[in-house]
Amino acid sequence: MKISIREAKIEDMNAVLNLIKELAVFEKEPEAVEVTVEDLKRDGFGSSPKFHCFVSEVDNKIEGIALVYRRYSTWKGSVLHLEDLIVSKSMRGNNLGTLLLDEVIKYGNQIGVKRISWEVIDWNQSAIEFYEKKGANVMRDWDVVQLDEKGIKAYLSKL
Repeated sequence: MKISIREAKIEDMNAVLNLIKELAVFEKEPEAVEVTVEDLKRDGFGSSPKFHCFVSEVDNKIEGIALVYRRYSTWKGSVLHLEDLIVSKSMRGNNLGTLLLDEVIKYGNQIGVKRISWEVIDWNQSAIEFYEKKGANVMRDWDVVQLDEKGIKAYLSKL
């Protein structure tokens, strides 16, 4: 089994979207994925990319991704957000998650961020244990707050 980690290319976006959809099924929200291959190609490449993506290949087949983007913390300054680290179900337990996380940490260090952050769903105990084993602080006393597109429109309608 030949494993490699590399930066994603525009032609990888079909495989990236397939992994995103696999994660949505795992997280019991298969209908929640709205992003398209065209969105990923437009937003991840070109003169002003909105995200950076790493892929893991096993025998030349993409089996995992780590998608990150920069943010700014009022407390820390420049930070990196890991939106998703996904390994295909069939390849979990083969070190791909570690290799992808390693690449994210190296990338964050290279671009000089002060923190790398991400969320993990509270019932995914294996992911929580994986991150804690790597030295990450899983902050259980914080809640994620979001407004989806419908919520944004509802909010604005009350202004």
